[in-house]
Amino acid sequence: MRALRLEMLADTPLAFLETLAEAAAVPHSEFADRLARSASGHFCAQFIAEVDGRFVGHAGGIMSPDDPKITIIFAVYITPAHRGSGMLKQLVDDVAAWSLRTGRPELMLEVVVGNDRARKAYERLGFVDTGVRVPHPVIPVLREIQMRRPA
Repeated sequence: MRALRLEMLADTPLAFLETLAEAAAVPHSEFADRLARSASGHFCAQFIAEVDGRFVGHAGGIMSPDDPKITIIFAVYITPAHRGSGMLKQLVDDVAAWSLRTGRPELMLEVVVGNDRARKAYERLGFVDTGVRVPHPVIPVLREIQMRRPA
């Protein structure tokens, strides 16, 4: 998972809250502990896609701190070789099923303005632009599009 996380950050740095340098500095043991703490539960879960023994996709879900009926989807990534394969749909469906099991009927995510590839992919999965724009959590001059759909 650490290798996939480093790939995520190198490939799409604006999509994540952590930088490649920050993630690379985390010792393997601390990374494993962090992953175990947030792997699955009522408030947070992470889902992994694996092909031939290699992790090639990830999507997480966490309960919104503002609304206990919403799951925020985070850290979505598909290795470039597997984009367009249906893997994104499967990972989002996994988060949605978990969200419903935990009593949260709505999904929300944010996409950096200008990341049209991701925005269009989420639109194909039923997400709609809410019209809400929020500052990027790490680079405040950037804006993010808030998107929602039923779980």
